[in-house]
Amino acid sequence: MIYRFRVILDNDTEEDIFRDLEIRETDTLEDLHNIITQSFGFDGSEMASFYISDDEWNQGEEISLFDMSESANEVKLMSQTILENTVHEVQTKLIYVYDFMSMWTFFVELAEIVEEAEGMDYPNLMFVKGQVPETAPEKLFEADSDGFEDDDDFDIDDYDNLDFEEHWN
Repeated sequence: MIYRFRVILDNDTEEDIFRDLEIRETDTLEDLHNIITQSFGFDGSEMASFYISDDEWNQGEEISLFDMSESANEVKLMSQTILENTVHEVQTKLIYVYDFMSMWTFFVELAEIVEEAEGMDYPNLMFVKGQVPETAPEKLFEADSDGFEDDDDFDIDDYDNLDFEEHWN
């Protein structure tokens, strides 16, 4: 079977930027990583990860391109993770992050499962919409949107005006 994905760049512009891709269900997440980077014009040399996502696009378990951990914890790797074992009719969404310095972030959604077309090469780039910007769109993280204004006049060394009891114990 063939998985058809829509891969949407998470950006704050009015322009939609996405790619529609086809890939075999038996291919790996590394194969999906490769077609995503190629279709968006990246060279594919940067670190990247997929994250299992729920329907509200909350980030879950990480599946990494490389094992960069120094601990005994086992890391799931893209090259060892088959698409059909990760994405299916019930679990359709992934978050893909490319280049952790720039944080290119994409929403990857399984749109359709179809029969393989005879004579077609896979993976296949089906449709392109929008141009990728020169730099990754800036992200507003939850900690930045907590409703508090930045206090540029805050002085950590001004002990007299800090709001805590210095000799509390």
